[in-house]
Amino acid sequence: MSGEKPLTADPKKVGADESLPAIDFATFILSLTHSAHVHFDDAPSLAPEETWRSLAMAKQSIDLLVLLQEKTRGNLTGEEERLLAQAIFELTHQHAEARAKAARGA
Repeated sequence: MSGEKPLTADPKKVGADESLPAIDFATFILSLTHSAHVHFDDAPSLAPEETWRSLAMAKQSIDLLVLLQEKTRGNLTGEEERLLAQAIFELTHQHAEARAKAARGA
């Protein structure tokens, strides 16, 4: 453990060069969406020299969004509902295209 930086209780003090976005529902949805895009290998990842393509992991992110949609039904604003539905629609479509492309061997 020696040499490690201690964890800070204040997320605003993570580092001078890091700024954290506000945590709200939209940020959470966008985070899960970005995770799926990383697994489709069409978004930057933390280790760009590595390939993160995994349709199973992308599908898991989509499934998390669907679960969130089911569990929050009736408790979201109209804008939040549209953001979540749009994310699910677009990612599901992209997943189906990626699976079809993989099946063709492309």
